[in-house]
Amino acid sequence: MPIAPEHRDLYRAFLDQGLDIWLARLPDQLARGLDRRRFGDLPAWEKAVAKLPKLPETRRVHLDRDTVSIEAALDESQRRRCENLLSTLMPWRKGPYQLAGIHIDTEWRSDWKWQRVAPHLAPLAGRRVLDVGGGNGYHAWRMAGAGASFVLVIDPSPRFFWQFRALRHFVGDADGQRTHFLPVGIEEVPERLGFFDTVFSMGVLYHRPSPLEHLLQLKEALRPGGELVLETLVVEGDATTVLLPGERYAAMPNVYFLPSSAALCQWLERCGFRNVRVVDEALTTTDEQRATDWMTFQSLSDFLDRDDPTLTREGHPAPRRAVVMANRPE
Repeated sequence: MPIAPEHRDLYRAFLDQGLDIWLARLPDQLARGLDRRRFGDLPAWEKAVAKLPKLPETRRVHLDRDTVSIEAALDESQRRRCENLLSTLMPWRKGPYQLAGIHIDTEWRSDWKWQRVAPHLAPLAGRRVLDVGGGNGYHAWRMAGAGASFVLVIDPSPRFFWQFRALRHFVGDADGQRTHFLPVGIEEVPERLGFFDTVFSMGVLYHRPSPLEHLLQLKEALRPGGELVLETLVVEGDATTVLLPGERYAAMPNVYFLPSSAALCQWLERCGFRNVRVVDEALTTTDEQRATDWMTFQSLSDFLDRDDPTLTREGHPAPRRAVVMANRPE
C-alpha cells in the first residue's frame, strides 16, 4: 500500500530513529486513527489543509517564542483564504499561533504552561521527546525550538492531527522535519520501548481510569535515566488525599482521580520513579483558559460556580494544576 504524502516524513523519521518495532505497526495505527467511517468530519479537515495556498519559500519561523510565529508574505486574498480554511478546523484549543499575519487566539494560553515547565527541564537539545496527549502540537513545536532532535506527538484526536498538518504547512522544513504527529493514545506505544529521553504527559492523567497504569506506560516509554514531565489536576491535601469527583468535574464527564501533589508523588514512587519533585502548583485562571474567536464553545468561566469561583459548578474545588517531574532509574 502506498504511503500517503502526509505520512512520509513520519515513516522516514521512525526509520532514522531505529524504531523498527513501532514502524511495523504504523500502517494499522494510522488507518484506525484516521478512519473516515469513524470520523465523519475527516474529509472536510483534510480538504481544508489541502487547499491552503502555497507559501513563499522565504519565510521566518519562530518556534522559540510564546506565540509560535511564521512570517510569510501573503496578499490579502491569500490571507483571507487561509483564515477561512483554518477556521474549518475549529475549535483551536492549544496555542497561540501567528501564521502569516493570522493570529489564532486559542482557548488555552499554552505558553503560560510552557513558562512554568521549561525552567525545570533537563536541556532538550539533542533529546528524543514524546508528548502524550499533545493536542495540535503547540508544546511539541516549542520542544523543537529548544533543540530537541526528535519530537513525537501522540493524540487520538483526528482534528488535532489535521490542525498539526495545517501548522506543518506553515512551518515547512524550518524545524528540520524533527516534529511529528501520530493519532494514537499511549496504549498504542509498544511495551517496554525504553527509547525517549524525555516524556511529557500534560493534561492526561485525570482522564485515565487507571492512573497507575498510565504512569507505568510512561515509564516504559522512557530510556533508563530519562525524564518524565507530568502535569495534571490536583487537589490540596496530604499524601492520603484523592478526590473522586463522580459523574462530572468542571462539566467534564471523563475525570476519574484528582490526587494531592503529595499523593501523586507517592504514586510515582510506587511505580518505581526516582527523584520525584513538584516544581509548580497553581490554580487555573479564566485568563489562561477561556473562549475566543477560535474556540467559541463554553470554557472555564462557564464551569465554575457563579457565586463562588473557588468551586466548580458541581461543588468541587476549582481546577488546580501541578507539574511533577521524575526520572526512570538507570
